[in-house]
Amino acid sequence: MDKPSQNRLLFIGLDDTDTLGTRGTGHLAREIAAQLAMDSAVEGVTRHQLLVDPRVPYTAKNSSAAVILRKNGAYDLEGLMARVRVMVRAGHSLGSDPGLCIAHHVPPAVSSFGRRVQQQVVAQEDARSLAAAHGLPLMGLGGSEQGVIGALAAVGLAAAGDDGRYVLVGRSRDLVGLRPISDLLDAGVATVCTLDGREVTEGLVLTDKLRPARRRGRPVAVVQWASGYWQPLKLD
Repeated sequence: MDKPSQNRLLFIGLDDTDTLGTRGTGHLAREIAAQLAMDSAVEGVTRHQLLVDPRVPYTAKNSSAAVILRKNGAYDLEGLMARVRVMVRAGHSLGSDPGLCIAHHVPPAVSSFGRRVQQQVVAQEDARSLAAAHGLPLMGLGGSEQGVIGALAAVGLAAAGDDGRYVLVGRSRDLVGLRPISDLLDAGVATVCTLDGREVTEGLVLTDKLRPARRRGRPVAVVQWASGYWQPLKLD
């Protein structure tokens, strides 16, 4: 199956909205998605792993999140930014350094930036300069505003379509226990396959905490056979 066009998508990147002992950025991203779903088509929420390094300040595992929306005609980016900004300010933890980015057309340079943030220490000014050069709304909403780095990275990685995993897509979080492949597909998973890319069409899948990978712009449940059923893998 071909990778779906990214031109019909909007990407909202978030990072550094939490502190130790509080709910993570992924949780806030799901809350924002739930609010936006009242009048927008939510494609999903993805988690993207960034560099883990003592030189990088982070709370737990240094991951950022992206909310992916499907465009239905024209979209008011300024209005959406203002709306999400209010949600982040209301939902971030005191003492955190939240960053927010929203983009429709995501240039390759921003996806390359996201991959760079996964591999090396990046300065906040690098993120701001890149976003400004491409006209992407990027803002810090508290503290040191260090979250702008991960927010821009999340947009780039989600838009590239081959990184991270879905922490929310369709009804996949409602699935529990051993379920047939058809239940996963009905819940919003695009396909089920093994790590080497072989499509799986038969057997039962353990769906507790199912987190499909984002591959070719789609939610893909990657599984391995063990103990008489398919067990899902969590991929970055």
